[in-house]
Amino acid sequence: MTDDRDDRPDPDALLASMKAEESRATRARLKIFFGAAPGVGKTYAMLQEARRAREEGDDVVIGIVETHGRAETQELVAGVPELPRRIIEHRGVKLAELDIDAAIARKPQRILVDELAHTNAPGSKHVKRWQDVLELLDAGIDVHTTINVQHVESLGDVIQQITGVRVRETVPDALLERADEMELVDISPEELLERLSEGKVYVPEQAQRALQSFFQKGNLLALRELALRRTAARVDAEVLAYRKLHGISSTWPTTDRILVAVGPSPGSERLIRATKRIAEGLHAPWAAAHVEVLGAPPLSDKDRERVESHLRLTEALGGEVVRLAGRSVAEALLDHARTTNVTRIVAGKPTHSRWRDLVRGSLLDTLIRGSGPIEIHVIAPLDDLTKPAPVSPIPREKPSAWAYAWAVFAIAATTVVGMLAAPYITIADITILYLIAITLASLAGRGPALVAASLAVCAFDFCFVPPKFTFAVSDVRHLLTFGVMFGAGLAISTLTSRLKNQERDALVRERHTAALLAFTRDIASAVAPGDVAAVTVEHLEASFPVSAAVLIPDPDEPSTLTAVAGLMPLAPQEMAVLRWAFEHKQTAGKGTDTLPGSRVLAVPLVSGEDAVGVIAVQAKQDPRRRGGTAVPLIEAIARQAGLALGRVKFAAQAREASVRARTEEMRNALLSAVSHDLRTPLAVITGAATSLRDDEARLDRSARRELLDQIVDDARRLERVLANLLQLTRVESGLVPVRELIPVEELVGAALTRMEGALGAWAVEIDVPSDLVVPVDPVLFEQVLINLIDNALKHGAPPLELRAQRLGATVVVDVIDHGAGIPAGLGPTLFEKFVRASTAPGAGLGLAVVRAIVEAHGGHVHADNEPAGGARFRVELPATHPSSRLLAEPALAEAAS
Repeated sequence: MTDDRDDRPDPDALLASMKAEESRATRARLKIFFGAAPGVGKTYAMLQEARRAREEGDDVVIGIVETHGRAETQELVAGVPELPRRIIEHRGVKLAELDIDAAIARKPQRILVDELAHTNAPGSKHVKRWQDVLELLDAGIDVHTTINVQHVESLGDVIQQITGVRVRETVPDALLERADEMELVDISPEELLERLSEGKVYVPEQAQRALQSFFQKGNLLALRELALRRTAARVDAEVLAYRKLHGISSTWPTTDRILVAVGPSPGSERLIRATKRIAEGLHAPWAAAHVEVLGAPPLSDKDRERVESHLRLTEALGGEVVRLAGRSVAEALLDHARTTNVTRIVAGKPTHSRWRDLVRGSLLDTLIRGSGPIEIHVIAPLDDLTKPAPVSPIPREKPSAWAYAWAVFAIAATTVVGMLAAPYITIADITILYLIAITLASLAGRGPALVAASLAVCAFDFCFVPPKFTFAVSDVRHLLTFGVMFGAGLAISTLTSRLKNQERDALVRERHTAALLAFTRDIASAVAPGDVAAVTVEHLEASFPVSAAVLIPDPDEPSTLTAVAGLMPLAPQEMAVLRWAFEHKQTAGKGTDTLPGSRVLAVPLVSGEDAVGVIAVQAKQDPRRRGGTAVPLIEAIARQAGLALGRVKFAAQAREASVRARTEEMRNALLSAVSHDLRTPLAVITGAATSLRDDEARLDRSARRELLDQIVDDARRLERVLANLLQLTRVESGLVPVRELIPVEELVGAALTRMEGALGAWAVEIDVPSDLVVPVDPVLFEQVLINLIDNALKHGAPPLELRAQRLGATVVVDVIDHGAGIPAGLGPTLFEKFVRASTAPGAGLGLAVVRAIVEAHGGHVHADNEPAGGARFRVELPATHPSSRLLAEPALAEAAS
């Protein structure tokens, strides 16, 4: 037997692989050292590889590595340069974290980041260390990191069931899949327990507690198996990708993989259960495949329901559901088996007669002959299933009376044409004319084609075969012509019917693919649960004759499902079905084996391991109609909607975590500012006032004057700090400033008057046109100038220059000093809150207030160093403003004054 399979690589797969390889070649690489538990040697292996790389000339540095006091690990650390850590003070405790900004600025070829699942200290740039790793990868830096199997997010429930410990620090599975390389570091549980008892993992007190809880031999055995399985699954996926890329069709029995063929026969249920038992015995993954034969008539509703029931049973038993399409069942199964490296195919023993195999061919025989190295397992049905299932009537589109009339007309017209042309053409030509008429009639359906073929034989015999105008045949050779005509009509009608079925199937698949594509495109832009729900309902009702609703848990009462989209009225019975589907994460209701008496179909929305909602679908007609693929498409839409809801949920959690971290950072900075910038002037005021009270008799006039000046200066300093806090809060709350056309000269004069005491002997140069006006809130913009002048007094040197001019539609105000200028590296964060030079007084709020007020006026502010020395702070404001922004907010002005 000749194998005519095309073993060349799939061009699409080859192109996709080449693009993936190009992407991997240009992006930074991630390598994960993976282990079953702490102490197996992940960090040690990572450091060993780093030292070898440095010996070969690679630029490798340590971002952060935790030695946990292990002497051998500390020795390896000493051989690799280590970046300084960022010290964060939290509740009086100093915590050392990875300094990601320093790492990106250093930009080594490779960086070592230990403990991927670690949670960063409050106030860090990211909440989780794996987020730091992603930023390093985006910056083009290769990363080597470590992780234990208990920190894999998808295994959280399994780990808790095994160890009784709920692991809080987890890493998304997507990051592990992003890794270019994963190295398993493995030792036996006995060796790990010995290392623990010798103090090589934890200090003695901590090691004793670990031995009594997490580090039990049973736990370690189970964790080791999970780590091995996770690594084996990754290797298996790499093998499949390699085989697909290189067009390898022969099976590589590196691991058992089982495929069972299912159909509408009741015996398929036994095949599925038998396959499950075989897979459990072999510890192998398994799948159930249903094949839709291209061009075959569609299954009846009853047969389609049986198939869906079998596929749901597969999912319930933990198998994978595969839907295939092909020219034959055997061909589709074998192609899929070769593509996915299946080692065993399970099929049922035939229960029909041999005559059917002679006519249609034997599925089992074709599988065995074409399987090659793939094993074929034949399962005999039970005694009560030995009789084939009754054939359900197949719904066919019946041709109309007009179709049959068209067939009669086509043959009649051909007969008339033939009789008129008989003197000029031969009988063979007339036969061809009838075949053309039969072909035209077949366009109306198989029935009209058969009628046309029968009429053509009769008309040809009656009108053209001697003796004419009688059905008698004088030459037996004409009987062969009759047979050919009828056979050709039958063949043409069959082929036409098959093409129509294929066209129908293609249209259904195209429609469903387009529906999924449109749904995926629309849902990608959804940013809130209500948006996801609305898009889901809209597409379901547009794709099917159904009413739909999406329900999600109430944020205040998670046990209650609340409809967020759709107007379907739901009775208590339907709500019970929806609750069951949500809690069990299984489809239930109408058309399923669970609560089939319900009038709604309940499809859960699942993201990862959690149910995030449920879809209620009430069909205006049976949802299994329209080609029998409605339920799978609804479930596919539900899967995408579930992932979208999960994405929205995780994005909200990430935003909340970021806000919490930022709030914590601001709180710490504010406490630091309060402790310094409020306490210091208060201490000066208190000391000066105490001296005036207690030593009034011994103080001369000048001494008392000096103490009073100190009190006034520090009181004004307090006033500026509190004013900055108030102005920042007001402006960032979204209040719109009151705008008036004010001369810039007047604003500058008011600011200098208020800063007269602080300016002292500083020389001030003013270059402001007297006719230059700007639309601003006078109180707020005066605060801008005061803060810029105060900043120049703290960090600059005299003279102080204040310049203003109009450039086109913009008014520009410059505040220039002649000091040392802006320190290197401070520019990008100069206008952030609580940012200040290391030795400078102040809370770091003045320039943040400047930016907030200027941006509230529709302008912007920036700072540069002057070529001759000093710093220039430039404020740019629109010279005019639209009337829509002339909104009064008296409270802001009153509070600012």
